[in-house]
Amino acid sequence: MNIGVIGTGTWGTALARRLFLNGHTVTAWSAVPEEIQLLKECGKHINLPGIDIPKGIKYTTDLTYTIKKQDLLLLAVPSIYVRNIASQIAPLLKNNQVIVNVSKGIEKTTLMTMTEVIQSEIKKTGRQIHISLVALSGPTHAEEVAIDLPTAIVSASVEREASLLVQSIFNNKCFRVYTNRDIKGIEICGALKNVVALAAGISDGLGFGDNIKAAILTRALAELTRLGIAMGCETSTFYGLAGIGDIIVTATSNHSRNNRAGRLVGQGRTIKEAQAEIGMVVEGVYAIPAALQLARKYSVELPIVKAVDEIINHGKDPKEATLELMTRPLKAE
Repeated sequence: MNIGVIGTGTWGTALARRLFLNGHTVTAWSAVPEEIQLLKECGKHINLPGIDIPKGIKYTTDLTYTIKKQDLLLLAVPSIYVRNIASQIAPLLKNNQVIVNVSKGIEKTTLMTMTEVIQSEIKKTGRQIHISLVALSGPTHAEEVAIDLPTAIVSASVEREASLLVQSIFNNKCFRVYTNRDIKGIEICGALKNVVALAAGISDGLGFGDNIKAAILTRALAELTRLGIAMGCETSTFYGLAGIGDIIVTATSNHSRNNRAGRLVGQGRTIKEAQAEIGMVVEGVYAIPAALQLARKYSVELPIVKAVDEIINHGKDPKEATLELMTRPLKAE
């Protein structure tokens, strides 16, 4: 197939490579000319050191060129830029194109998931075209996918044929793709697991042990599942690859920006200092306000998410926040 990849960060680049090696024609876009030049001339990505990227991938800064004649578009920009990019591509889309979103986030002003944001921008054009939307999510570090380490992921859509198509396009012997119909649940998991990773990182930064990290992951999963059920999502989604799977990988790995940012905060840095040191978008920071708004809207308690918010956004001492969590009223699990 002809595939346009919008965004050449680590994840977009790793997936562009995967798609090209699967036999597809790939055109990748970035708004940053220097990034495109490095990829074109050297086949290298600054944040994927030591990884050779196939020369057959085409690169451009022309968004129209990236979209035209493509059967499928892969949207791989940070969540805070999704609406802006969606507004630019919406007038350029053709009937029956498939858009695969791999950005993980919830828009704090509307509480929309990323595919809902994309759909809303398409509707604004007033064009009567059919676009299939798919969320591709799961426990996937770009650094591992880019060197063909075994990985499993989920293709989710309300349109079964679209999720099956994406499954067939991406799947190979080192990249196993499952399907799921619960696209909202998949996207809620993908956004909020980053907040859990911040919590786990803060715990590490404080010097706490494995016991409390396991408790954070388990009780955070319970929080996210309660919220998901209240929103009409399927319980099983939260116990699958995009739920507990993504929580584990994001909250425990050195590849995780959110985990690293949390660790730096636990060691006494401000979140701005942590983000500056990491040098890439820390998605969990942007997911916190939306998570708390959803909690209020659906009357669901999210004590771990709330504690992370108090630490990250209100300067609360992480040790004090931990003590408050540990001394909450006792209850049954």
